[in-house]
Amino acid sequence: MSYTERLSAIIEEKRDAIIEVSDGVWDHPELGFREEKSAEILCAALEKEGFHVERTVGGMNTAFIGSYGSGTPIVAILGEFDALSGLSQVPGSTEKKAIPGDENGHGCGHNLLGSGALAAAVALRYYMEENNIAGTIRYYGCPAEEAGAGKTHLVRDGYFDDVDLALTWHPSSHNKIWTEGSLACLGGSYRFEGTSAHAAASPHLGRSALDAVELMNVGVNYLREHVIQEARIHYAITNAGGFSPNVVQPEAEVFYYIRAPRVKQAREIMERVNNVARGAALMTGTTAIIPRVSGLSDLVPNTTLQKLMFEQFEALGVPTFDDKEQDFAEKLQATLTEQELQSDINGIKALQGKAISDILEPFEETNAIMFGSTDVGDVSWKVPTAQCNTATWVVGTPAHTWQAVSVGRTSQAHKATLHAGKVIAATAIAALLNPEVIEQAKQELADRTDSDPYMSPLDPGYNFYDLYQKPKVEL
Repeated sequence: MSYTERLSAIIEEKRDAIIEVSDGVWDHPELGFREEKSAEILCAALEKEGFHVERTVGGMNTAFIGSYGSGTPIVAILGEFDALSGLSQVPGSTEKKAIPGDENGHGCGHNLLGSGALAAAVALRYYMEENNIAGTIRYYGCPAEEAGAGKTHLVRDGYFDDVDLALTWHPSSHNKIWTEGSLACLGGSYRFEGTSAHAAASPHLGRSALDAVELMNVGVNYLREHVIQEARIHYAITNAGGFSPNVVQPEAEVFYYIRAPRVKQAREIMERVNNVARGAALMTGTTAIIPRVSGLSDLVPNTTLQKLMFEQFEALGVPTFDDKEQDFAEKLQATLTEQELQSDINGIKALQGKAISDILEPFEETNAIMFGSTDVGDVSWKVPTAQCNTATWVVGTPAHTWQAVSVGRTSQAHKATLHAGKVIAATAIAALLNPEVIEQAKQELADRTDSDPYMSPLDPGYNFYDLYQKPKVEL
């Protein structure tokens, strides 16, 4: 029996337990740094399988590391489990319908991500034991990928310094190896302090913080024309200063994200945004509180590991789905617009007319950038990193939508999640059995980063509590 067959068999033996974890996390959609129930579900599952679990890693209550084995190489498997606000949705439904009393939902499929990574870690644990393979497996329970960048904090604090390779995956409507880069993303909440006054009787005595926020937003909108083409700037007013129009607003706040291909570029743009904020304060007679910078880094591709992962994916094939799953997928796909559908298909002829992907997309080295952001990027600057996608979602599904939430507790999502676990586990074993590949991956990382060393996107002294107290924002 090949290692891919044996790893697949182990995961199938554990199928019910892994699905129970996935559905348990789906049932408790918690926002970043608040994922107490979700983290405990995963910790308990790891401990049941013999992993030593260290909780509250890096001072973060919902960060944890589950370890098994000893010595080197050290394989990191990255798990996530945070949800998104405003995406409550009845599972398995083909119409948008919130669950009464709930606000959050797993619109990025992190309930699946965490449990698929768990499946890989568990399969590795048994296969390595059965075959006397030396090394250590670490499951990294990484909080707040959507808002807060838990991995960035773990990288800064040295938790990946001794790791030899890192593997993960992400729910998707595709079966593929993730070869694109991503954008670095910096963020912060700009607060303005003014003076309250009666808006009719004595407006001349007031200094409006809300005016400052609005002027800042106008100024930044003019700035957009004069930054590099790949940059992205977006904001949300998180405090408009109150609900009474007859009171000059004494305080107001706006949260900004600045994205660019490199952290250095994003920092340069952010300083220009800072100056716009200072100008808005000067114009309104208010005080601008400039935030300390939080954020995450761009993703460094590792072709060596990506090719190795593609070979395992080819050997395993793609997940298959029955008529009932196809029927549900077709009905859910009908809720998507043609623009959403074609944007996701992106010219891949083999996906036209299909509700669920049944192909493994060819491996292609590329310099393309995925214009979102992920804190996997910070890990990839320190450790050779690879990740795959499997078809947990219906073709055409955008991330962060009710459709992604709805499908996240279905048999389609479960099958694709378990398959991702098989691909990750097989990639790890292939690397452990061929240590020269690990060295090649490390050398590739060194070559890619030698002239551009890692720079943490976090300001000195910044910690996740600075964002934890802020309004709910998403990457």
